[in-house]
Amino acid sequence: MRGHTRWLPVLSLGTALLVSGCGPDDLEEALDPEEEGVFADGKLDNYGFGSCQTQAMLSFLNAEGTSVDALRGLKVSKSAATNIVAHRDGPDGEAGTADDDPFDDLVELDKVKYVGLAVMKRVSEAAPVVQACQAADVDVIFSPQPYASSHLSRIATLIDGAKSSLDVAMYNLSDSGAIAALGRAVQRGVKVRYINEEGALDAKAPAGTTSAKLEALGVNVRYVSRIMHHKFMIVDGPRDDAGKAASATLVSGSANWSNGGGTRYDENTLFLSKVPRLALRYQAEFHRLWQYSKDFVWDANLPYELGATIDPASIPADENADAAFTSDNFTNKPGSTTFYKIVGKNTVADVLVKAIQGAKTSIHIASGHLRSRPISEALLAAKAAKPSLDIKVYLDGQEYISAATHATQVKDLQTCLQQAGSNASAMQECKDKGFYFSYQVSQAGIALRFKYYAYRWDYNYAKQMHNKYMVVDGKTLITGSYNLSDNAEHNTFENMMVLTGAPYAALIQKYEQSFAGLWATDEGGAKLTALKDKIANAATIPLVFDAMALSWQQVTDLKALIVANCPKVNSAEYRNDPPAHTVCPR
Repeated sequence: MRGHTRWLPVLSLGTALLVSGCGPDDLEEALDPEEEGVFADGKLDNYGFGSCQTQAMLSFLNAEGTSVDALRGLKVSKSAATNIVAHRDGPDGEAGTADDDPFDDLVELDKVKYVGLAVMKRVSEAAPVVQACQAADVDVIFSPQPYASSHLSRIATLIDGAKSSLDVAMYNLSDSGAIAALGRAVQRGVKVRYINEEGALDAKAPAGTTSAKLEALGVNVRYVSRIMHHKFMIVDGPRDDAGKAASATLVSGSANWSNGGGTRYDENTLFLSKVPRLALRYQAEFHRLWQYSKDFVWDANLPYELGATIDPASIPADENADAAFTSDNFTNKPGSTTFYKIVGKNTVADVLVKAIQGAKTSIHIASGHLRSRPISEALLAAKAAKPSLDIKVYLDGQEYISAATHATQVKDLQTCLQQAGSNASAMQECKDKGFYFSYQVSQAGIALRFKYYAYRWDYNYAKQMHNKYMVVDGKTLITGSYNLSDNAEHNTFENMMVLTGAPYAALIQKYEQSFAGLWATDEGGAKLTALKDKIANAATIPLVFDAMALSWQQVTDLKALIVANCPKVNSAEYRNDPPAHTVCPR
């Protein structure tokens, strides 16, 4: 027992307290006697508290401002409150010093004398804990949008509201509003770190680059040895204090911070708060990239700060939210800034394949690319095993491949495998090479459509289908920066968030509704009919046109019609300079 004597029932509670030598301050302990270590085996799943609640409780108890009096205000006994604060502050009795021993989990808290489940319940009722653990706050903005209602506008507002830290990992940042907001954050004393893809190129001729502009504003810019394709930001997150995960805001999705990402392309950007597992997982990802990054070196005086280490074992479980990162396919060596590829590992693809294999009713995919062998083969296997499964795949027009070109890539693959012989590594390299699966998937009876808007794809005028998400059975959403390709898996840093269950049901329905809208682009074929008429009869043949959702056969027929009316469309002149040839004189 924790310093108490079990008294005979004939004694009153007050008599028992006096006889045992306990004073009035120990009343709560007598009312709620706890066995030492009764829950220490951890088998009660954090004693019945949810992951957010657990993280918020630990954050509250570890905060320097949580005094004995504050705990007494929660009706925690004086002895328990004193012991909690003494444990946290360490032998010297002062918070914020080297010997502090903050609580890592509830098991550690439970081992403190006079602390048990009753005390934990009172701590869970503290206002900061309750406020931090209200329902997860989640929203999505789908692009394209007018700038004022785009994700770019929302991001600038979020940055302007940051109080302590901003960690940004962004493939492309060109939006002036976001750049200006980051500068204002620095002026307010917010710690801002930025990892980008352009840093290596910018470093060769830094003057006037976005990287240089950011460093001039006080933002420390760094880059990594692989393609950095993330598009996420952590606002007031667990950079230096794991407890902040409970209230942090996370932004992630497919959209870059660019005008195209906000106002031209099909994108999705998620805004999540109060999801501690995701905040900690994305923070750990940022920390790792930052630790092995290279300095842009425009302002050499900017501080290089690593942030607090996040132990993976300390990240709370969450059955409704998780994430996968391609960084798990790489390893590092001490003292090196190079990320070395682990051959044959498919971290994110494995998550997507598992979801496909578990589908019962539907799989809806919106992706710029479909070049991942394991994912494509999983779709083909799922359709073959269950022909009634509702599989719909919506791709950008650049993924179209003709039957003849498909035959060529199949032949090339066979030649590569023959040359590889029995060398397993060489064989894997053959299978991992860029391979367009749209023809094969569509011919297998899977409903597949392209966002088709140009005879020849070119980034200068492409209004891309740039989403990267999958919804399974209308109940699970997987979304992020990851293109469905081997390049994304093994050459770039990517993330995919997995959300499921009741907390995200409304959000997932928004994605299903958005997908239905994309899928039905030019439903009925009015635009396609008008375009065909122009191609056949107008004096000028359009080679770039309004977007339509077309099947493989519809694209094939349309391309053939254009070639018949504009034979020079495949000439070197047209191929080498698509932006100068968006129309074809008859």
